Amino acid sequence: MPDISFVELETAPNPGVAVIWLHGLGADGHDFEPIVPELGLASSPAVRFVFPHAPHQPVTCNGGYVMRAWYDIVSLAPDSRKIDEAGLLASRDVVRALIAREVARGIPSSRIFLAGFSQGGAVAYLSALTHPEPLAGVIALSTYIPAPHLITDALSAANRDIPLFVAHGSEDDVVSPAMGRQALELLQSLGLKPEWRTYAMPHAVCTQEIDDIGVWLRARL
Repeated sequence: MPDISFVELETAPNPGVAVIWLHGLGADGHDFEPIVPELGLASSPAVRFVFPHAPHQPVTCNGGYVMRAWYDIVSLAPDSRKIDEAGLLASRDVVRALIAREVARGIPSSRIFLAGFSQGGAVAYLSALTHPEPLAGVIALSTYIPAPHLITDALSAANRDIPLFVAHGSEDDVVSPAMGRQALELLQSLGLKPEWRTYAMPHAVCTQEIDDIGVWLRARL
């Protein structure tokens, strides 16, 4: 397994479901840990949440400042990103290793969800849609698809019908709503049926969104 550290939280002993949740640029695995109790999950089935920490690396668009990042962002435009695709693929490999770790611990891939915010959501999209075994679903928050060809060239037959919860802030000035919609349209063009939600918020997470994620997750447990 790649050298990756993470935070782990179980809602009850002997979990039969896993959620691998990737943070955004400059954050860490603790970022989304506090929302677990707010999702309203029942004690059964027990769920294991895995919150990996992205590696530290220089980020070009931030003047080369070293921070936790799933891949380098070379340049920014209002409705696009130029990124290091090799870094994105390396992060996909990290997620694949985390999935394999859960499978080895007894949770089948079909009971594993991927979730991600912003940059983490981009990794979740790529990881899920190119994964060779079926996954339980994707939660993609305030995010985008920076390298569509990596998905269209390697779309997995096993995940052509994967449930997708896709949410974006209408006032997001970091990842524009247009970028979120570009991702939505790509998913739809591939025959996927994402559930699309917008919230009156900036590049963030809000209470209503957390409630809706909880409802969506509970319906699939």
